Amino acid sequence: MNDNRGSFLKTFSEELFSNLGLCANFKEQFYSTSKKNVIRGMHFQKKNSQGKFISVIKGSIYDVVIDLRKKSKTFGKHYSIVLSEKNCKSIYVPDGFAHGYLVTSKESVVIYKCTNVYNPDDEYGIKWNDKTIGLKWNYDSPIISKRDLNLPALKDQRFLPKY
Repeated sequence: MNDNRGSFLKTFSEELFSNLGLCANFKEQFYSTSKKNVIRGMHFQKKNSQGKFISVIKGSIYDVVIDLRKKSKTFGKHYSIVLSEKNCKSIYVPDGFAHGYLVTSKESVVIYKCTNVYNPDDEYGIKWNDKTIGLKWNYDSPIISKRDLNLPALKDQRFLPKY
């Protein structure tokens, strides 16, 4: 709802999640700021898989998820969506998926609600530009952490989430 004071928006509904069969039992919430051209991801938890509900409260991102469930018909396939403060879209990333995003605005603020407790020793990932997955970031020189630059491609994974 928008008026001359600003806006008001419901960002989460436990009832809606339950009706859709999604986990609404969130254990933690994180707040992430990034500048333009930063890629964060493609991350997942190896043993303690997390569902994530992701929203952008400032700026815009190109958000990507990859199905890592070995028995899934869509294993190794990806889905992408633009999330922004203007379109007010959010995405739920189920357990067993890798997640990442590219910041497409000057800066972004992203909120993550997670269904499991984050454990840095349990975090792993997939190379951001894995050619076998076919991700099209439409950007050749992103800003990426040293750790993320050294992640293996999906075909070279020794660790996939236990789901």
